[in-house]
Amino acid sequence: MEIRQATAAYEHWLGGRMHLLHADLAAKHRLMAENPFSFLRATFYRWAQLWPDACDELARAPAVLAVGDLHVENFGTWRDAEGRLAWGINDFDEVTVLPYTQDLVRLAASALLAIEESDLRLSGRVACSKLLEGYREAMEAGGGQVVLAERYRWLRDLAVARLKDQHPFWDRLRARPAYGPGMDRHVRQLLLAALPQQGMKARFVHRQAGLGSLGRPRVVVLADWRGGMVAREAKALTTSAWQWARGRRTAPVRYAQMLRTALRVPDPFTAVRGEWLVRRLAPDCSRIELASLPRGHDEQRLLWMMGWETANIHLGSANQRRRILADLERRKPAWLYKSAQRMCEALERDWRRWRKRGPAA
Repeated sequence: MEIRQATAAYEHWLGGRMHLLHADLAAKHRLMAENPFSFLRATFYRWAQLWPDACDELARAPAVLAVGDLHVENFGTWRDAEGRLAWGINDFDEVTVLPYTQDLVRLAASALLAIEESDLRLSGRVACSKLLEGYREAMEAGGGQVVLAERYRWLRDLAVARLKDQHPFWDRLRARPAYGPGMDRHVRQLLLAALPQQGMKARFVHRQAGLGSLGRPRVVVLADWRGGMVAREAKALTTSAWQWARGRRTAPVRYAQMLRTALRVPDPFTAVRGEWLVRRLAPDCSRIELASLPRGHDEQRLLWMMGWETANIHLGSANQRRRILADLERRKPAWLYKSAQRMCEALERDWRRWRKRGPAA
């Protein structure tokens, strides 16, 4: 199955599980042609087909509840119940049970592609080494949540640097078109219930965000509350594309399980409600794009922290910790770099085919 066939087959499968927004899918197809990094973010379904064969020696590693669609822009900030700024992985749309190596290889491959796009300026070998170093040290230490208060001042400074001017964030949301008349009544009720006060005058808009989830319904409610804007988003959930790639008709949606078990600071405004994820949107509650980070930031420490946070997620499968450490011990030093290289080569072949013949070919 080549890339256009895989895309059509996956979207047909996904369309059987939710109402797809075809204009958003068309936008996703265009973005897939821009560069290999965008292609990676948009095509976890294809990764799920390619990884078991390209990295067959890693497929027997200890299994954990894994992120699945992990990449270097799948990290962001949120506020905890104390109002503290927390940092970590903030998207679990594709969570499923996988070998722990899968998340690490995908994260490393995304770092290599970001280096190709000049969004990161260190070498691929150093990037993979730092990711693996942070992961191993977190596993050995039993992990630790990342709160940007007393500790991690350098990371807090990176995160806060992009929050100085909040106007663009709210301006973009206000400019979004009103959600069409086909909005699910249940979703409307979920969003209104998530606002800080009942009976508020609210507006519902359609939001385009991310790449992997483009095409899925996203509804945002906007309201003015006590002198400022507030927003809540509902996003449709379904089982991971990994299950589609394995030919499985049914599998549980594990987003709520991940939020419950992973070693992370809880976001009190994020909750799974049936087949919908409801969460707060704000400038301090969003993913961090590499391009938004100030130049000269400490990329090695940032990648080390990404490795650390990946271990925090895997430590939710606590019974696998010793097995993972033993598996890491027996692997050669360059295993992550070489595996990520193989996946990048496979993805770039697909990307060139997609770009050459176009999504409609």
